[in-house]
Amino acid sequence: MKLWLFFTLALLWLEVQNGMCQQVKRKKEAGENRIRPGRKRVRYPKVKEKEVGSKGQSILTQVLDKGHFLRPGESLSLSPGKTLELRCKGTNIGWAYPSYLDTFNDNRLSIKQHERYSQLILTTPSAADTGEYSCWVVLCDGEECSKDGDSTSSTYIYFTDKDELFVLSAIHFEIIFLRPDKPATIPCRVTNPKIKVSLHREVPAEEIDVNGTQISYSPTKGFIIQNPSPEHKGAYYCKANSTTKTTPQISTKYQLLYVEVPSGPPFATIKASSDVVSGGDIFNVTCTVLGEPEMNVSFSWRYPGLGQRPVIIHDSWRLINRGMGHTTRISQSVMIVDDVETIDYGKYICTTKNKYGETLVATTVKSHE
Repeated sequence: MKLWLFFTLALLWLEVQNGMCQQVKRKKEAGENRIRPGRKRVRYPKVKEKEVGSKGQSILTQVLDKGHFLRPGESLSLSPGKTLELRCKGTNIGWAYPSYLDTFNDNRLSIKQHERYSQLILTTPSAADTGEYSCWVVLCDGEECSKDGDSTSSTYIYFTDKDELFVLSAIHFEIIFLRPDKPATIPCRVTNPKIKVSLHREVPAEEIDVNGTQISYSPTKGFIIQNPSPEHKGAYYCKANSTTKTTPQISTKYQLLYVEVPSGPPFATIKASSDVVSGGDIFNVTCTVLGEPEMNVSFSWRYPGLGQRPVIIHDSWRLINRGMGHTTRISQSVMIVDDVETIDYGKYICTTKNKYGETLVATTVKSHE
């Protein structure tokens, strides 16, 4: 009986020991499991190719030094003299910059397309180079290429010069046309956005009130007249006050002319010096167009002796004042017919054309007999 009891107690003791060992083992495994997640590799989502260079992302950078780049904002202020280098990301890039660099075929400017970017370099920049610089991706389908407007990046660069407060102009006296249907700009731009500028009329001598509504000022554009009227015509200039000098600087002079004729196809008339002529006479036919001062007009003629009779054609234009000081461009083409023959009798047709369209006018020259 005692032997059986002893055997039972021994088995019970063994079960208790096994249970404790398993509990310790489970605690150890649980501890190991808490450490393992810290060593797991984290998976990051892949960036799709089409997301790179998406709308709103600037592709323009300024090279500061070897290996150092700056993504410019809306404007930059740089010292003149130091070479400017801009880069634009893309395999086919278009550029825009102050137009006079093209006008004078300036060899200080160079543009080179590399494998992954385009590079613009302007050596020894000066105050005159102040302006907007922009680039964009050019998309081509075969031989047809177009500008990708969504990719355009730009910055306005001031080349600050303490001696040149205004951006220099090749024109010393500039004509500006005022139109009632759109704002007009007096383009006295400055080389430093902190410069204070005022607008002045020559006759009567006075400073113009710039209230920010009817007339406002932008250092990148100049003075903007929102609703031009005849009272704004006259001679003007701008005055800039330097932060380092007591003597102000005067800009180019501007002549403001108010335009009467609205935009549209040519308004043309035709008139012969005589509607009835005799053999051997001389007469002329004049075709006249009144239009916008800056609007070029071309003339072409059809007449009875076309291809058979020699004629003299003289084209000209000038600015005139009409009505209450309105400025208009008068363009004329005059055809002269000398030593009239029978073939010269008939209809004379003048075709006038501008960028808005064309207008035909005609008159008839008859025989006196």
